[in-house]
Amino acid sequence: MFRRIYDMTLRLAEGRYALPALAAVAFVESSVFPIPPHVMMLPMILATPHRAWTIALVTTLASVAGGALGYWIGAVLFESVGQPVLDFYGKGAEFDAFALRFNDFGAWAVLMAGITPFPYKVITIASGATGLDFGVFMASSIVARGFIFFLLAAILWKFGPPVRALVERRFGLMTTLFFVILLGGFALVRWL
Repeated sequence: MFRRIYDMTLRLAEGRYALPALAAVAFVESSVFPIPPHVMMLPMILATPHRAWTIALVTTLASVAGGALGYWIGAVLFESVGQPVLDFYGKGAEFDAFALRFNDFGAWAVLMAGITPFPYKVITIASGATGLDFGVFMASSIVARGFIFFLLAAILWKFGPPVRALVERRFGLMTTLFFVILLGGFALVRWL
């Protein structure tokens, strides 16, 4: 099943709707959607390495814009939308204690969540709910999301054909690793 999705994503990467679809996924992932944009971004760069920088830029901009939506959800809709999202990730009950400490290290939290498997949406909502300075939030988000997406684009642009051959040869292993990392990020949220 995942192999078919990978092959379909490679075909879509060359289509005219690939970038808007990636932008939509990156946008909603930053506030509510559980699947990261990497799922689309990586195969798109592998399929069209000459567009790596454009793909990274679109992913970064959409992700940061979605982060602003997450911030707004935390600031304005915390009770009706933000709290259920945090509850889904197992952070609802501990949020009050977390909120007291959050702004002391808020910029660092945004940076770390932006570049690690830690679900970025948890931090975007928490930033709004705790009143982290919006400018600090946006600057940290741009740096973190830009860093990770452009780093991945650079690696795939430079080493794309061997990486693609490795992914296609060891697809089962790569899929397993991806889900282990994804689930590890969710487990990290529950543990922290």
